[in-house]
Amino acid sequence: MAQTSYAYPTTHMANPVAVVGPHFLAPYPVDLTIVRKLLSLSDGNFAVTDVNGSVMFKVKGKHLSLRDRRVLLDAAGNPILSFQKKLLSVHNRWVVFRGDSSDAKDIIFSAKQSSLIQFKTSLDVFLGFNEKENVCDYKVKGSWFDRSCTIYAGETTTIVAQMHKKHTVQSIALGKDTFSVTVYPNVDYAFIVALVVILHEINEEKNDTE
Repeated sequence: MAQTSYAYPTTHMANPVAVVGPHFLAPYPVDLTIVRKLLSLSDGNFAVTDVNGSVMFKVKGKHLSLRDRRVLLDAAGNPILSFQKKLLSVHNRWVVFRGDSSDAKDIIFSAKQSSLIQFKTSLDVFLGFNEKENVCDYKVKGSWFDRSCTIYAGETTTIVAQMHKKHTVQSIALGKDTFSVTVYPNVDYAFIVALVVILHEINEEKNDTE
């Protein structure tokens, strides 16, 4: 199957930012497929594969406390990130920690809805050191319903990743929600996967309350 070609500006992300870690950066675009399993199986709620179908990440949910908590694992099952919903958060904020931690000193980033009432998807993302949060470090815009969302660097037009719905016979037959994410060169793809999972959780919760 021929791979879709993308045109990337040469000035794009000239200074790579390793949000999670430098080993999740690539000098070329990374195409990922994220499969949400409607039945929570033993190997996790989500599976993330590369273009060859090899598993790169898994996401497992934990419901042992009042908070919803998710853990992003690598292919070997090692925890890379943990994210949980902030209690009593008006804007539906999720906080992301390094490894399996839930300690404030290990916060890597947080993401929240840009506004309370949304007709289109919009998330503001703040890195851990951005305590004042006057300006977001990344922004997600688009339509979750269409699985068509774009992730930008801050309040700029610089695209760091794009997500789109993937229709396959397998996804329809097995009842799976499958979508593709193209992560642009020099962008932390573990960070992008975590953002997409948070986006999913926020929108699933919204649908459950409507």
